[in-house]
Amino acid sequence: MIKNKLLNIAFLSTSPPRECGIAAFTQDLIDAIDVAGVVDTNIIAINNSKHRDYGNKVIYEINQNDQSDYKELAQKLNNSNIDLLVIEHEYGIYGGDHGDYILDLLNNIDIPVITTLHTIIREPNDKQRLIIKAFGEKSARIITMAKTTCELLKTVYGVSPSKIEVIHHGVPLKLVPSRQTLKKQFDYEDKQIISTFGLLSPGKGIEYAIEAISKVATVNNNILYLILGQTHPDQKNESYREKLEALVIELHIEDNVKFVNKYLTKDEIIQYLQMSDIYMTPYLSRDQAVSGTLAYAVGYGRAIVSTPYLYAQEMLSGERGLLAEFENSDSLSECLKYILQNPEHKIRMEKNTIKLGKTMYWNIVAKHYTDVFLKVIALNQERGAV
Repeated sequence: MIKNKLLNIAFLSTSPPRECGIAAFTQDLIDAIDVAGVVDTNIIAINNSKHRDYGNKVIYEINQNDQSDYKELAQKLNNSNIDLLVIEHEYGIYGGDHGDYILDLLNNIDIPVITTLHTIIREPNDKQRLIIKAFGEKSARIITMAKTTCELLKTVYGVSPSKIEVIHHGVPLKLVPSRQTLKKQFDYEDKQIISTFGLLSPGKGIEYAIEAISKVATVNNNILYLILGQTHPDQKNESYREKLEALVIELHIEDNVKFVNKYLTKDEIIQYLQMSDIYMTPYLSRDQAVSGTLAYAVGYGRAIVSTPYLYAQEMLSGERGLLAEFENSDSLSECLKYILQNPEHKIRMEKNTIKLGKTMYWNIVAKHYTDVFLKVIALNQERGAV
């Protein structure tokens, strides 16, 4: 039993069973923080239209599209025993114009706030800039997951450098069998595995990856591209997946591409990653400040091919992979061919990647977050005592 376990931290976020990358991130972070037992953690779940049965960590729920819920939440928190609110921010999970309902919470809350930014746009419109500037002014700390975004926060959004904290996206630590053992288990012994995982939506650029695989298959016919994950629940139908499946047939690469159409457990993700020879993220957005899927690939020491979005530029520096051009299947295919045809370079990439990956395990990340929480609360208490 840890003494003085008094501080109560609430996270405003989507939450399982809602299938969302930020929900998974927040749950993993809370689980890791709870192991240390230094603070009590709670969740305020952001709902869309669906009713969900949440776990006992969820103390409040708000409807993301009901503007009055945000001000009411601020009043509830002001009158509660919560010491600190952590806001997980992504424009799309809040209601209003680019998620501006969140401003009703910010403008009415009295307890300290820390904000974690999951998207940082290089050329924001006026509303997007206004929202992040408001976070910068109201928050005691702004957490970003890549050093490459710090300059943007300062110059584009006017965030004070003293408030910016860089903390890695966490990765679960799990012992898994070797690559060859897993390949044998899945009957892929003679395959070179390339994988991409995550919820499918048009912004993922998978069509360019499939076209790249068709080019690589002409010289490496033993490749298998695993497209892992179900369609994003915010998509209205399966049209994107159907388009991808039709493209595979059109390019005659049915033997080189496999869709695994399900919401993957963490254990399944880790198994597929461990089995992969190359991990690929062909994303279309230049402004992606973090990618949980790419973080996992780094955590498990994969050689990586990616388009050069913000997070990938940082993660792949130091010879941890190759950057291809956006929306360019030729560029992706050349990167894939290079790694497949240069096994000694691939081994060097994997060694470089796992060296960084070992600093990203959730226990390390959770300690960093907890240290920031304690520092902010202590400073707030000092000011209150003056």
